[in-house]
Amino acid sequence: MMQFTETPPQPLHQITPFSIPTMNKNQIHRARPWPGFPTSKGLGSFGDANCMEQLLVHCANAIESNDATLAQQILWVLNNIAPPDGDSNQRLTCAFLRALIVRAAKNGTCKMLAAMANAHCNLSIDIHAFSVIELASFVDLTPWHRFGFTAANAAILEAVEGYSVIHIVDLSLTHCMQIPTLIDAIANRLEGPPLLKLTVAGGATEDIPPMLDLSYEELGSKLVNFARSRNVMLEFRVVPSTYADGFSSLIEQLRVQHLVYAESGEALVINCHMMLHYIPEETLSPLPNANSNPYSFEPSSTSSLRTMFLKALRGLDPTIVVLVDEDADLTSNNLVCRLRSAFNYLWIPYDTVDTFLPQGSKQRQWYEADICWKIENVIAHEGLQRVERLEPKSRWVQRMRNANFRGFSFGEDAVSEVKTMLDEHAAGWGLKKEEDDLVLTWKGHNVVFATAWVPA
Repeated sequence: MMQFTETPPQPLHQITPFSIPTMNKNQIHRARPWPGFPTSKGLGSFGDANCMEQLLVHCANAIESNDATLAQQILWVLNNIAPPDGDSNQRLTCAFLRALIVRAAKNGTCKMLAAMANAHCNLSIDIHAFSVIELASFVDLTPWHRFGFTAANAAILEAVEGYSVIHIVDLSLTHCMQIPTLIDAIANRLEGPPLLKLTVAGGATEDIPPMLDLSYEELGSKLVNFARSRNVMLEFRVVPSTYADGFSSLIEQLRVQHLVYAESGEALVINCHMMLHYIPEETLSPLPNANSNPYSFEPSSTSSLRTMFLKALRGLDPTIVVLVDEDADLTSNNLVCRLRSAFNYLWIPYDTVDTFLPQGSKQRQWYEADICWKIENVIAHEGLQRVERLEPKSRWVQRMRNANFRGFSFGEDAVSEVKTMLDEHAAGWGLKKEEDDLVLTWKGHNVVFATAWVPA
């Protein structure tokens, strides 16, 4: 069983429920009884996370079948047992409840429900735009990103040893926050610092949190100045490119320069930090035809943009590819399957936040708003709008092998550095080594994986 932080829900008289004039707590179980539906006397026992998950599933099914009466009944229960300022389970459930209401309102189903929601619930998410200093401090609060930074940098440093020119293509959700630490490490190489080239995909995640309050050109200037302060020469380049087409324009520019890389003996590093799961996968759209294929090879009958992207990377013959992402599966076309997967993964950030951010702090609001955004995207949206399509480590490992990469094992130095970093955080964080890969855990549950690859 998962380990949750559980406290009893507040008594009903202390919470203001949605105003539903046609029902009260004595009517809640009368119209459509189903197994496990609580009576008014039984609400106190529904603070259990498993019960909350079941209620959310029943609510999702009611919304999908356009059963407004049943959906409203379940919403009444959820609203009473999951206040937005409750414990971690309650806040998690509240976020899913809000996402289900957004789905109902967005799809035009359950019109009574949508009208009620709009009247009584603030559906907007206030996403904070970070300054560079704020974002650097923010990602340092938890190992969620720092784990990947630490593991990836250790693998990169090992792979590029001896190279005088290193070209890093940084596909990162965190806007190059990994790079300053890498610059520091490179500056201290025994053979002296190399020329560092850094290429990023401009505009790739401008609508996905965490968001930055300055342009990539301004960010690049800051990084160049930081590198100069460490006696490292850095060349920064932005290539307008998006995950929606598998970063095709970035791949094309890299391919054009590929012969130059090969002739100059330049190390090519592809650093993918929680970005590749935004590239569309099989469930999103039919296979593109040859005329619309942004890559130069013919896709097989099982190709997706993810498959094509990884094969295009292999064609660049990189020195190393590092792939870090969240270890969950949110690709199902079935809403209930996605809801269960997301609920049984996203309890982790809610549980961890209680260990490092006080209730009511701005940073905690920013942190939980980002999780709410992810939950809404997974639950409320479909098609091209549903971009949060996480895949588990096992599937990415198979994708990399299919693209003709082989695993590059993290050495003892990398393991030691990750362990040292984890010592700075709460006791619930842990590290597992699975074959060549590293996995960050929270209370024994997989959170984020780090893998490194070289051409086979």
